[in-house]
Amino acid sequence: MLEEVERWLSRRSWSAADRPLDRIIAAKRRGGSTVSVVLPALDEEATVGEIVAAIRRELMTEEVPLVDELVVIDSGSTDRTAEVAAAAGARVVHRDAILPRIPALPGKGEVLWRSLLVTTGDIVCFVDADLKEFDAGFVSGIVGPLLTDADVAFVKAMYDRPLGSAAGQGGRVTELVARPLLNLHWPQLAGFVQPLGGEYAARRSLLERLPFPVGYGVELGLLVDALHTVGLDALAQVDVGVRKHRHQDGQALGRMAAAIYRTAQLRLSRAHLVRPALTQFERGEDGFTPRTYPVDTEERPPMREISEYAVHRAA
Repeated sequence: MLEEVERWLSRRSWSAADRPLDRIIAAKRRGGSTVSVVLPALDEEATVGEIVAAIRRELMTEEVPLVDELVVIDSGSTDRTAEVAAAAGARVVHRDAILPRIPALPGKGEVLWRSLLVTTGDIVCFVDADLKEFDAGFVSGIVGPLLTDADVAFVKAMYDRPLGSAAGQGGRVTELVARPLLNLHWPQLAGFVQPLGGEYAARRSLLERLPFPVGYGVELGLLVDALHTVGLDALAQVDVGVRKHRHQDGQALGRMAAAIYRTAQLRLSRAHLVRPALTQFERGEDGFTPRTYPVDTEERPPMREISEYAVHRAA
């Protein structure tokens, strides 16, 4: 590990307990910053309501006014995700209703990018909507450094990710794809425990300057681009404990890995893949059947280049 990263780990890696909630609230009041929490959601009726309810109950009260707005972006759910989220107290916006001039593409990164147009917070906090046994400390933990330290611009959550009964085995794509890529090509980012984690917060002034890969590569892309935009010392991570969520099957992980590799490749060379597709195999009655999936290759430009965003910010 680079000496620079070792120094960074000692200066920019914290526990959520390092910043008590009363200290965070006091810093928010002094600085006058506002906080938006965004949950991208696709068919998450089983978990999204509990997450929304916990944030409203613990972080959106008169005594604890940490979160100013809580928005669920529905990415085309076919279940009751939108209804459950609204009933729990979130403002729900459908992906297709945001920036209709540009037809929406499928993918998580697309939803996160569009969320900047329907939120107003100076700090934007992203939380996946499939978390189980959700603790509101995920939000306060990663928002805290942005409110207490003006030099910090981007904060990732770190946590243990159990897979069944095995502790620490949940980040399979992280360990097999993302971590090797980062260590080999962006060694300054080797200190991040969960580089692909979906829980992170950043200053709007940074997010609006970054391109957003539309699919699974969004977390890697934002992390790498944030490094090049503001430097390692403006990045941080906070230990929030344990993250429990719905795990993807092996083939879904393969598609995720391909998208992440593509995102890395674009940033390394800005070249084109010869064939941006991934073929996987499924066993059927007559043996193995090949199925080919496109690899996410689209990226959205920095939001500040979108004319509607300037109107939104001026409103």
